[in-house]
Amino acid sequence: MAVHKLHLDEFDEVDYDLIAIHSSLEDYRLAYFINQKLPVTLSKSKDEIGVTIKEGEALFSKFVFNDYNNDILWSLVPNKNEIITYKKSTGQNLFLNRDVEIATKVYLLSELKKVDYFLKIENNQGHLDIDEIIQHIKSISQISTVYTVNPEKIKSKNNLIF
Repeated sequence: MAVHKLHLDEFDEVDYDLIAIHSSLEDYRLAYFINQKLPVTLSKSKDEIGVTIKEGEALFSKFVFNDYNNDILWSLVPNKNEIITYKKSTGQNLFLNRDVEIATKVYLLSELKKVDYFLKIENNQGHLDIDEIIQHIKSISQISTVYTVNPEKIKSKNNLIF
């Protein structure tokens, strides 16, 4: 009987490009402007990305475009979200025994807290010029800056598996 071995290094290979976007736009507006500048049609996905922390689970919206001709998957995801938790107030204060709303910021990639959105391009394999894509995105007036991120240097890159 033949023995088949799987090496975990084979699954650790990064096959996507990651672009960081700094903008104060809402996610749906950013997707609209990217659709205007690039040959994509990003649309909101029903699937959301879940990240669990001790306060609870944060769900990140996702806009996707599947380019079937080139077998490329585009995903636009926000990096920031909030979890609202309720806690009983204790101690001597004006709001004794009341539910207090506590907002906790959650980041998809916590080491890049200043980034507002990520554009993930899977299976590119040289079909697309990433620098050209960045120039088109930079031409959107409501965007502060755009640059590539090396996924190999990100500790929480497992959050990008979706």
